[in-house]
Amino acid sequence: MATGPPVRPTPIPGTTFSQSDSQDCWQHHGHAFLYSHPYFRTVLFDIIRTMTYEAAADHLAHLGQDFHRRGWALGTSGNFSAVIEREPLRLAITASSVDKGRLTAGQILEVDSAGRGMEAMPGKPSAETLLHLAVVRVTGAGAVLHTHSVWSTILSDYHNGRGGFFIEGYEMLKGLEGIGTHEHREWVPILENSQDMRALAAETEALLRENSRLHGFLIRRHGLYTWGKDLTEAARHVEILEFLLESVGRRQMMEPQY
Repeated sequence: MATGPPVRPTPIPGTTFSQSDSQDCWQHHGHAFLYSHPYFRTVLFDIIRTMTYEAAADHLAHLGQDFHRRGWALGTSGNFSAVIEREPLRLAITASSVDKGRLTAGQILEVDSAGRGMEAMPGKPSAETLLHLAVVRVTGAGAVLHTHSVWSTILSDYHNGRGGFFIEGYEMLKGLEGIGTHEHREWVPILENSQDMRALAAETEALLRENSRLHGFLIRRHGLYTWGKDLTEAARHVEILEFLLESVGRRQMMEPQY
C-alpha cells in the first residue's frame, strides 16, 4: 500500500468537494469491498464530490425529460434532487407540480436541511422534499431520484401485504452498486403511502437505518425511490431497478405463482 498523505481527487467541472474530505481517509482499499460494507459506504459517501447548483439544475432537468420519455415520470409525477453542499446541508430539487417532460433548470429549486427554499424563486419545493432529506441523512447519498412508473406502481400494490418482495437471479442486479453476482437477493420494501410527509419521512429514516444495504424502496401505488453517491450512480440505479421491476411484473403476469 502506498505511504504518505492520501491524494485528494481533482474536482471535475461543475463539482466541488464537501468539507469532510479533509479527513485522511481517501485511500484505495478496493471499491467493491468498501461500497458493500455499510460503515465504509457511509464514510465514502460523506467525502464524495457535490455539484454546484447550476450543474445540478441542468443535470436534473435533463434526467426529468429522459425519465418522462421512458415512461418513468409522466405528467407532474416524480421528483429528483442532488446534494450541492454538505455543511450546512443544501439540495437542488425539482419544484412541485412541474411537467417532467418539459422540465427546465429554472424549475429546480435550492432548499436547506429543513426543506425550506433558499432563494426567492418561482414555485415551491416538491412536497416530498422531506423524504429526499431523510434518504440523504441516513445513507449519505449525493442524489435521490423518485420515479412513478406503471410497474413500480402495480408491484407496490400487489406485494404490499407482504411488506415488500425479493428480486433474485437476474444478471441486471450487477448494475446495483456493490453487487457482483446475479445470485444476489435484493429486498425491495414497500411503505404505505401518506400525505403526512413528516410521518412518511420518519418511516423512511427508520426503514433505511434497519436495512443499510438497500438500493431502493417503493411507496404503495406511488413509485420507486432510489439514490446513489452522485447523479450518475442514482440514474443508473433507476435504470436497473425499473428494468428489474418490469421483468418481475411481466413474469408474474405469465406465472402468478412466481
